[in-house]
Amino acid sequence: MYWDPMPTAVASAELPVIGPEHRTLGNPDDYLRGRWEERDWRNVPGPFYGANTDNCCVGRLIAPDHIVYEDSYGSEVVFRQPHNTHETHLLLSAAWADPFCGYAYDGDDHWTLELIRDWWADRAKLAEWLSALEREWSVHDCDREREAAQGLRAYSSYLHNGLETSLQNYAFWLDNRRPAQPHEALPSLSS
Repeated sequence: MYWDPMPTAVASAELPVIGPEHRTLGNPDDYLRGRWEERDWRNVPGPFYGANTDNCCVGRLIAPDHIVYEDSYGSEVVFRQPHNTHETHLLLSAAWADPFCGYAYDGDDHWTLELIRDWWADRAKLAEWLSALEREWSVHDCDREREAAQGLRAYSSYLHNGLETSLQNYAFWLDNRRPAQPHEALPSLSS
């Protein structure tokens, strides 16, 4: 079943930043300024995505179950959308820590069933990228890369076990603006 994180995100201004800062998140429009046209292709469909985020590798320190790094610039990619208030808070805190303000939360305004199907159709390319980079980073001399490889393994596992159903539930929600009931069929991701 799809859980909509947007009410939590919209009402998050007074939540404390998770991490070393002792501040509140503030207005999400102030730090979630990524542009749809600049999003990284590896972001899973959903309301949150990274688009030209920083390369300081902070996101996984705050939200390791939701963020991985790409290998060209070290930008942050959302590989799992939040499923509850706490996970949304973690993802927002990671986005708040991005000095480039490259995260966004307007994916619901852009994703459609057809775009989700197109993204899903490229999953072999994604799986190949995950596997190759995980092999490289898992034997790296640097602890940061070895830790980042754990995120790539988690993303790969999700890609092969659970992501398809999550995307089907998200596609249903986009079309109906409510979660599917147990008796309702979810849309196919095949064109």
